[in-house]
Amino acid sequence: MLSWIPAPLLGVISALLLGVNTIVWCTPLFALSILKFVLPWAVVRRLIDPWLNRIAKSWIACNSAWMLLTHRARWDVQGLEGLKSGGWYMVNCNHQSWVDIFVLQRVFNRHIPFLKFFLKQELIWVPMIGLAWWALDFPFMRRHGKAALRKNPELRHQDMETTRRSCARFALVPTSVMNFAEGTRFTPAKHAQQSSPYRHLLKPKGGALALALNVMGERFRALLDVTIVYPDGVPSYWDMACGRMGRVIVRVQEREVPAAFLQGDYSEDPEYRKEFQAWLGQIWAEKDQLIESLRQP
Repeated sequence: MLSWIPAPLLGVISALLLGVNTIVWCTPLFALSILKFVLPWAVVRRLIDPWLNRIAKSWIACNSAWMLLTHRARWDVQGLEGLKSGGWYMVNCNHQSWVDIFVLQRVFNRHIPFLKFFLKQELIWVPMIGLAWWALDFPFMRRHGKAALRKNPELRHQDMETTRRSCARFALVPTSVMNFAEGTRFTPAKHAQQSSPYRHLLKPKGGALALALNVMGERFRALLDVTIVYPDGVPSYWDMACGRMGRVIVRVQEREVPAAFLQGDYSEDPEYRKEFQAWLGQIWAEKDQLIESLRQP
């Protein structure tokens, strides 16, 4: 354990370990990705994608190792029993910090197939990691403001088509599709701006989740409803790197998706959208109550 090292120095060491780990595993990842790009056939993808996922899982395992080495956070994780690494899962989670991604990767690594997130288009420019996300077929979503959507309603369909294409690729190899239904990280300011009816959550958005279920619903074993709570305060990445991350509580619940939601058009069918949003809202209400109970001393 290196937790005795002064926090700023420990943060630098953690960043170096993350950087070296990323370079080591990205080298074979990029080599295989170039081969997949040059030979863009489904049969080649079926052969190469499992190896790309194995490389990514090894990167996550090494990240978990340096996290264990550099901090003494207490982890309380429940709900992993019975999960399978050889199937497809839809994973939905509340979102508070970039640390959520490290937490989810550590908790689920080798319990379920490799997690693939919906990402903002701008993140493709993150040095090395952005290219790795692209190589691993992470879907990059463009965010359009309300004014732009009013001026050009067709922009609304761009993310839907991106989601559809990504999910079609995910169907070739067992994959866990990760979605933060809130669409952004929770902050008190965003919570107040939304007038959110939940105490600890922003309002959930159902578009990407509904489309993924529509395209791949019959393949998913279940919807994994994940709740992350940081009782000692939400950590930033730098807090985690410096060993200042407190307790981490994770609860995983398998939920059955109603068969009616595996077919339908969320963007064009108002009745389907209303029913889907009501179902998601009920999940969010239960999640909000769970967070309240887990935050208690």
